[in-house]
Amino acid sequence: MRWNDSTATVVGIGSCLPDRVLDNDDVIARGSLDTSGTWIRSRTGIGRRRYVPPGVSTGDLAVAAGAAAMRSAGTAPDLVLLATTTPDHHCPATAPAVAHRLGLDGVPAFDLSAVCSGFVYGLVTATALVRAGACNTPLVIGAETYSAIIDPHDRETAPLFGDGAGAVVLRAGPPGAPGAVRAADLGSDGSGDQLIVIPDGGSRHPPLSCTGPADPYFRMRGRAVYAHAVRRMTDSARRVLQEAGWPASSVRAFIGHQANQRILDSVADRLGIDARHRYGNIGELGNTAAASIPLVLADDRVHASLEPGRRTLLTAFGGGLTWASAALTWPAAAPCHRPASPGTGSSPAHLLHDRSPS
Repeated sequence: MRWNDSTATVVGIGSCLPDRVLDNDDVIARGSLDTSGTWIRSRTGIGRRRYVPPGVSTGDLAVAAGAAAMRSAGTAPDLVLLATTTPDHHCPATAPAVAHRLGLDGVPAFDLSAVCSGFVYGLVTATALVRAGACNTPLVIGAETYSAIIDPHDRETAPLFGDGAGAVVLRAGPPGAPGAVRAADLGSDGSGDQLIVIPDGGSRHPPLSCTGPADPYFRMRGRAVYAHAVRRMTDSARRVLQEAGWPASSVRAFIGHQANQRILDSVADRLGIDARHRYGNIGELGNTAAASIPLVLADDRVHASLEPGRRTLLTAFGGGLTWASAALTWPAAAPCHRPASPGTGSSPAHLLHDRSPS
């Protein structure tokens, strides 16, 4: 997909990170894992991650990140799209409650499930809706509380994941504007649906039908996922660069899904993107799934390094299997940051008063 006439532009950016920090030794002690902090960092690049405190949900993080993005944009959205693997409930969707708590009653709101590819899927979906005239200023949020679905005793997953939320507000604009979404590539392969999975609790294996102990935790076959992730993200990124008409050497910000530093380096190396143009936060935040790319977009250190309009490549891979890439120009919007509070929200009038980052 290439958009040469009209598109959506990123005009607001927000984030929310829990205060609770767990380093590798904390995670090891929590689950009595047979590993070391040095091994985790050397194999994944992860040194710490954030966990929500008791009583804070994905919806709480989404409200805070959405409020921050609204304050950054200085406008009230007319659609809310929430990408998450960890909704507050199986039913109903979390997005309508998020919209209500943001004071956006009456606007369309829905969840999108594409696991770690979810935010890019959401960004592309919102862009298409803007171009179709279905909305004017959508709010796209990636929010996760993986601490709620990770088995602390599972060495394959427990060291990897963290909690957080990031969000953007879009608005119609020309393809040459800062923050403009220029091209996108989406794909899936359902033959690998068991490589990343929560085995029980859905309609395939309802809780009461399990003959043995139910497994409600997130599971992943790491080696197979690694190989798929490198290949799928590389191929998708190449396609989107071709659609945009950008040589890889012109990319000034490569932001991949923050799953594993070795995956990120392998993809960037295959694309030929220089190390100085690669951005991420995996060392401090771990894998935050659908929240990982918007959290990099909201990182103040990244904004200090890039000028608006610079060519930016996003690429992600997740369960399903799914993959997604987008080419956009670096936005001019200054990110805002807010803490999460359980069960509280703010009205748009309050959110729009102060547009400075907090």
